[in-house]
Amino acid sequence: METTASVLTALVAALHAYILVLEMFLWQKPPGRSLSGFDAELARVTAPLAANQGLYNGFLAAGLVWGLIADDPAGFQARVFFLVCVVVAGVYGGVTANRRILLAQALPGALALAAVLLAR
Repeated sequence: METTASVLTALVAALHAYILVLEMFLWQKPPGRSLSGFDAELARVTAPLAANQGLYNGFLAAGLVWGLIADDPAGFQARVFFLVCVVVAGVYGGVTANRRILLAQALPGALALAAVLLAR
């Protein structure tokens, strides 16, 4: 179960690193615009906001990586904390912005969190 928990946590970290790249560097390019559905002008105007969101996603990814490489109990605690943050952010985004965020962010975070807790 520990291997499953680590793999799922790493996948969630990779997802958030990918979101960082999309929001910070590709927001005004086709990959970022297809994610947001914004036209070129709206993507340009919202780019600073997207970059800020991307930075936060990077912090989530970094925290999850820290949790994977740190010895317990700090590693376990970091994984739980950052996965809870991912789930809360995903639920909030799903309720307030776009329901797809529930499946894309909250569900993977919740599955990884459950695996981490069960592996304990």
